Amino acid sequence: MEIKVLGPLEARENGVSIAPSAVKPRQVLSLLGLQAGHVVTVPTLIEELWGMTPPRSALTTLQTYVLQVRRRIEAAMPGDGPGVAKNVLVTRYGGYMLDVPPEAVDVRSYERLATAGQRAFEIGDLESASRLLRSAAEVWRGPVLVDVQIGVRLGMEVTRLQESRLGVLETRIEADLQLGKHQSLLSELSVLTAQHPMHENLCAQYMLALYRAGRQWKSLEAYQSLRDTLIEELGLEPSERLRQLQRAILSSEPSLDKPLSPRQLERQLAG
Repeated sequence: MEIKVLGPLEARENGVSIAPSAVKPRQVLSLLGLQAGHVVTVPTLIEELWGMTPPRSALTTLQTYVLQVRRRIEAAMPGDGPGVAKNVLVTRYGGYMLDVPPEAVDVRSYERLATAGQRAFEIGDLESASRLLRSAAEVWRGPVLVDVQIGVRLGMEVTRLQESRLGVLETRIEADLQLGKHQSLLSELSVLTAQHPMHENLCAQYMLALYRAGRQWKSLEAYQSLRDTLIEELGLEPSERLRQLQRAILSSEPSLDKPLSPRQLERQLAG
């Protein structure tokens, strides 16, 4: 079986799609896929499907949805499908579990690469960190479960994964800045700062890449754009660390030309 949730929902058995077209069975399969190898309790599934006001028939209806997913698995399997399908979408005490190998789910592949990349970054193996974190980002095909109705439980998972994705991008860019790849980062950071106009770390990375690429004026313009947005939206000034970077750029601080990331520069400028 193959399950992909980092983008539109895809679920295949023997190359045949088993993703339901109906809204709520898709939610059931999505949540079970995200938690593959772990029991998802009945109350959790009911909360996902109906929130805090489930109908009286919630348990029976949930069982029907599970049966619909099982039937799609059976239809994609060989002749012994009916018996085997129950060993794939398993009933456990208090809930259900999708019993598939970790490598069958794109989230597990992403998390494995992201963890390995983070470890490489922490020990200073920047080339490996950049490569692994880039591979982790490439597992994504779009927003999480973009074609699935999102309830409370899926919403929590979506938020967690989106934050993780952004963190992976930030760390990979940190590694690339330390590797002196500022020129190749400019277009990517231009898009990211437009998508996240109040994200200070991305702005700092963009400012540094622009400065090292010989665009001091553009670097200061990026700072001013973030400052204007923060004041207009929240009534706040940028943090001291970002103001410190702006002052260093205004004075063409020599340390800015060293292959350091904004975090490393912050410590050096503070010292």
